[in-house]
Amino acid sequence: MKVIVFGATGMVGQGVLRECLRDPDVTQVLTVGRSATGQSHPKLREVVHKDFLDFSAIENVITGYDACFFCLGVSSLGMSEDDYRRITYDMTLAAARPLARLNPEMTLIYVTAASTDSTEQGRMMWARVKGKTENDLLKLPFKAAYMFRPAAIQPLHGVRSKTAWYQVFYVGLAPLLTLLHRVAPRYVTTTEELGRAMLAVAKHGYPKQILEMTDIHKAGA
Repeated sequence: MKVIVFGATGMVGQGVLRECLRDPDVTQVLTVGRSATGQSHPKLREVVHKDFLDFSAIENVITGYDACFFCLGVSSLGMSEDDYRRITYDMTLAAARPLARLNPEMTLIYVTAASTDSTEQGRMMWARVKGKTENDLLKLPFKAAYMFRPAAIQPLHGVRSKTAWYQVFYVGLAPLLTLLHRVAPRYVTTTEELGRAMLAVAKHGYPKQILEMTDIHKAGA
């Protein structure tokens, strides 16, 4: 299986990339990002692409893949709705539309968030924007598309958040997150479990297109 990872330098993307490189069924991994991951591996090919609203220059590179893990995301804290929509919706669809056209047999897996608003009408700005993003991704002509909605995510195996205060949060609460993952898994997953679940769904599918935390645990088991 040949896969593409968007956002491989972020916390979720780092975890997904790790599991892809470790999985014997994955023969090639292409990362597309605005900066390099700094990793080296025989399976890994990296493309640094600055304009995430226009992928026409690299269409020949993103052709011929079986799955795409879209992990690019940003916190809405302190952002206007227009700015948040530009990153969360516009950039995601700018990548997904050519991917669907160029790879009709591709499975797309998009990492969104718990409490995303599928109605697009709720009070929380970020949830509305993510809901519209999910809805429009599901309309594209991929072979299959799945929306992953994790809640809290515990980074493992050296994975770090690019956001400094997130990283402080994760380091400080690591023992609590470990405990909650064990006793209350509906609230916490790990980067390892999330990556494994995404790979499992890409390979074998899943009965639901939108996966909440309980589904992520089942898929990653």
